[in-house]
Amino acid sequence: MWPIVWTAMRTYTPYVTFPVAFVVGAVGYHLEWFVRGTPKPREDKSVAELREERKLQEQMGTDSTQVLSLKDKLEFAPKAALNRNRSEKS
Repeated sequence: MWPIVWTAMRTYTPYVTFPVAFVVGAVGYHLEWFVRGTPKPREDKSVAELREERKLQEQMGTDSTQVLSLKDKLEFAPKAALNRNRSEKS
């Protein structure tokens, strides 16, 4: 008798476990919602808006026409991997 029961349980396990898991998940979701309370509407600014405001504040005190030359910027760039074995003269 037990082999028949185990075979039936193994065969129909997906049909039994999915509804059980669904009910457990739904109960957990609603329990967490009940414990935390109702969500408050967020009126904060998005991350993109905060970033834009920060960048504008940083630029307010600087002169936009005074920028580094391209040669100065390239001086700090890492050398390419293919140029490592070449001499500095060429």
